[in-house]
Amino acid sequence: MVALSAAVAFLAASCASADGPAEPSSSAGQSAVAAGVANEALVERAEPLVKRVSYPTRGQADPAQNWGDLYLPAGQHAAGSVPLVVLIHGGSWESQLGAEVMSSYARDLVDRGMAVYNIEYRRVGSGGGWPTTFHDVADALDHVVELNEQHPEFAIDDELVVGHSAGAQLAMWAGTRHALGDDEVGNRPRFRPTRVVSLAGPLDMRYAATHGDSRIVTVLGGGPEQVPDRYRSVDPIQNIDPNVPVVAVHGTADTMVAPANSERYIAAVKQSGGIGGLMLAEGEDHVSVVSDDSPWYARILDVIAETSDKTVDDLRDTHSN
Repeated sequence: MVALSAAVAFLAASCASADGPAEPSSSAGQSAVAAGVANEALVERAEPLVKRVSYPTRGQADPAQNWGDLYLPAGQHAAGSVPLVVLIHGGSWESQLGAEVMSSYARDLVDRGMAVYNIEYRRVGSGGGWPTTFHDVADALDHVVELNEQHPEFAIDDELVVGHSAGAQLAMWAGTRHALGDDEVGNRPRFRPTRVVSLAGPLDMRYAATHGDSRIVTVLGGGPEQVPDRYRSVDPIQNIDPNVPVVAVHGTADTMVAPANSERYIAAVKQSGGIGGLMLAEGEDHVSVVSDDSPWYARILDVIAETSDKTVDDLRDTHSN
């Protein structure tokens, strides 16, 4: 088991020997410039703000599912001064579970001074599946640019996405969409999170699909031999970006998504010279890692905060000092 401090230390140490992330997309960069111009204007808020926002989608949207909850912290904030965390819930890409799974994390992270965007999307059984689920997540992420124009106090140039279970796969995919080809779902992102935290994620989708995980086969419309292009496009272990810092958290008692998924993924990240850390939560199962009554809950919050609160350069400087 890698303890919290060791996981964060590994992330910092890895940053010291790897190149930083690529420059943000032009839209994100332009928003950052605009935020800099408005830097003298402070946003002051007595209480955290929570509001539901709809995001536009390609084709016809479903107002009941194409939305996100935006959380903004209390206090006084200059433009571009608040780190953003995007949350993507899991539930096997199916409709039984929704964004409420991540609400505890959202509330506790905003209380720590972060902006949080907790997204909902269409899933298998409610109009989703391939490719709609992936289009929705891409559209929800790209809407961050418009949200930032309304709320310039949060930054979007070097930010974090956190996902649980199926949402962890989507989070890892979100961090590497910039490398997708023109014919791939989710390409040309307007907003690019540049560091990722995976909670119990199926990060080696071919391995999981061939070891009994029928849910992956359902959402992608076939197994690795039937739809190999889809696996190549969205499977985290086949799309590692060595410059994107990642932390994988996995419960040792997880029988739904085997810890081997995270272990294999982080081993591949290290082999590629990438920036990554693994935290195995002793005794935790697939659901308990997102339960606020778990003994690991506060530690996982710390991992998210540490990964979000520092830029890659800050982590490099901290390690060198």
